[in-house]
Amino acid sequence: MATAELTICEPDRRDAERFVTRHFADLIGDLDGTETSLSSDVFRGGQRHAEKALAELDLSRYTRDRNHAYPRRQRAATGLSPYVRHGMLSLPRLWNEVTGPADELHRFRIELLWQEYARHWYARLGPATRQSLRYQRHERRRTLQPVSTPVAIGHTGGPEQAPGWNEQMGCMEITSGELFDDGWLVGQTRLWMASQWAVREGRDWRDGEDLFFAHLLDGSRAANRLGWQIAAGLMSERPYAFSRWQVETRAPGLCASCDLNTDCPIDRWPDRPPTQPVDTPNPLLFRDPQPDRTAGPAEPASTASSDPTGTPDVVWITAESMGLDDPALAAHPDLPVVFVFDRPLLAKLKLSAKRLTFMVETLAELATIRDVEVRLGTPAEALAGRRVATTFAPVPGWRRHAEVVEPQVVHPWPWLHRPSDGDISSFSCWHRELWGHALDDRPAAPAQRQIPMLQKMG
Repeated sequence: MATAELTICEPDRRDAERFVTRHFADLIGDLDGTETSLSSDVFRGGQRHAEKALAELDLSRYTRDRNHAYPRRQRAATGLSPYVRHGMLSLPRLWNEVTGPADELHRFRIELLWQEYARHWYARLGPATRQSLRYQRHERRRTLQPVSTPVAIGHTGGPEQAPGWNEQMGCMEITSGELFDDGWLVGQTRLWMASQWAVREGRDWRDGEDLFFAHLLDGSRAANRLGWQIAAGLMSERPYAFSRWQVETRAPGLCASCDLNTDCPIDRWPDRPPTQPVDTPNPLLFRDPQPDRTAGPAEPASTASSDPTGTPDVVWITAESMGLDDPALAAHPDLPVVFVFDRPLLAKLKLSAKRLTFMVETLAELATIRDVEVRLGTPAEALAGRRVATTFAPVPGWRRHAEVVEPQVVHPWPWLHRPSDGDISSFSCWHRELWGHALDDRPAAPAQRQIPMLQKMG
């Protein structure tokens, strides 16, 4: 199927929603004819909104309240993750520019390191992360129960396929509502929902991870998939044990208003599901035979076989890197820009309208300062015969497309630290491989001097 060129809309929320319904109606997982908002009420796409969120960041209560769930006004989570996920705010930039009290900044940087670890983990292992890598157990598949929301969001096959969270539980009602309405959750409530799904209900964690990926504006196979494996107890023998204690601690007053307050199904700690080490751990967990392939180029390099010294005539940006600081965009300020909505992939993923609207808003804003061409099809078709400049992306899909496109120049991904060939079987092993010490042996600040990317940035 030939690619179609789409005329990008104005950088306006309603225009972006109309663009999504006009061009992606058959590719979206949450359009069933019921009136509902097609964009998040909390987050707007675009570099301007990313800069605003960064400028307003306050770390003064971060350590104490970053895991606070409700009421919302008491939260101290940063809300930067949708902009980080789509490359509008890079991890090196956040490490360098964000300031605050020393203890709060230390905690914030640890969270940046977790994001970096997830990217290293996924960049090396790719589709293998769909499997249990260290520990395994048998999921008890159960019939999914309907949700009480008016739209069977994310499931076009009817309410019998709706998510299985029991919405009589106040904690599940409010968190699932936030997932579907806002496209975002704080880290604590992600753990609640994942643990309820995979540990208490015994459902397959991969189904829950797919559902999160479809709806979260910051959904990535790296951080999202790693988080689900941790919650399910597949990265260690200890799953996240969701119980009423967490709700009363992180959302004071919520249990008192719950219909099941006196008959709470999570009143006690859950039984730990039986797990066992995988028979043959993936060797890539412990050693990478191709670290340069995992990390991408360390400096701009060509993959074009026909004319490796030619001059690019277009910049190809991807969902991994849509910000103005994208290395390829910055290096070629006068070239037109191409973004391709991958139709076969979207047909498979069935992303929510909110996710697509967020990306369309970002592209519409970019189109006010650059010549932007938006296409619906496949990158191979859209970029055929063109000399492409692009930025390496640490995801399998980018590598697959790049092998066909053969970019004229590939710019390096902005790592906090370039991936090594060492042990990534856990965050602590990864951290020790990179910096030679366990996480809490000394403050995070000295690690900054050991990160080459940050040294170059001054």
